Amino acid sequence: MCKDCGCSITEHDHHHHGDERLDNIHSNPQLNDKKTVEVIKKILDKNDTEAIHNRAHFDEHQVLAINLMSSPGSGKTTLLEKLAELTPFKFSVIEGDLETSRDADRLKAKGINAYQIQTGSACHLDAFMVHKALHHVPLEPIDVCFVENVGNLVCPASYDVGTHLNIVLVSVPEGNDKIAKYPVMFRSADLILITKTDLLPHFEYDIEAEKKDARKIKPNVDILEINTKDETTIQKVIDWIEFKRKMR
Repeated sequence: MCKDCGCSITEHDHHHHGDERLDNIHSNPQLNDKKTVEVIKKILDKNDTEAIHNRAHFDEHQVLAINLMSSPGSGKTTLLEKLAELTPFKFSVIEGDLETSRDADRLKAKGINAYQIQTGSACHLDAFMVHKALHHVPLEPIDVCFVENVGNLVCPASYDVGTHLNIVLVSVPEGNDKIAKYPVMFRSADLILITKTDLLPHFEYDIEAEKKDARKIKPNVDILEINTKDETTIQKVIDWIEFKRKMR
């Protein structure tokens, strides 16, 4: 875990700025220190400024930017592979992982323009990392840019990377409690994807209970059930993205 990320804070809304994101500091005595809180606040404020710059860059090129967040193994990369096969819009991916370029290599093998960010010890992407990646991702030929964040249900929610929308994935094998346990992440979602629904016969998983938990946290959030082996469910994701593109 990195020293200055969402591991050390919680927030009510990742779009909020300043002291609102520092209301709930964990009981770690170091994080109750005034100087530590001031450092975290400065880091978040600088990140938010850079995120605004990134969004303006996407807007200038009329590109819809979408942040994909989830725990590891929920199916972010697989979803992008399927979108490449089916979607009418052109997209690129900024890929975040601690080490290796395996996910970016998978996407490139599908003909997707993907740029890998290796964060080292950082458990999330931030706006500065995304800004550097944009120097390697031509925006003129594309309609959508996905930022596939580091697999983590905590820290990425605290950092605005400059995208327009957040899609959060949660998979059936993860169990029936992730949304309730990680409310900050799911509160940041514009769309929640419940993935790997083909595995429902093999797990005790109550989708309706998960949806209920999600809407307690964010009443107006959109929710879709997907199975990457069923193209009709992927089409629903495409339709949602296309609708958001037309609304811009």
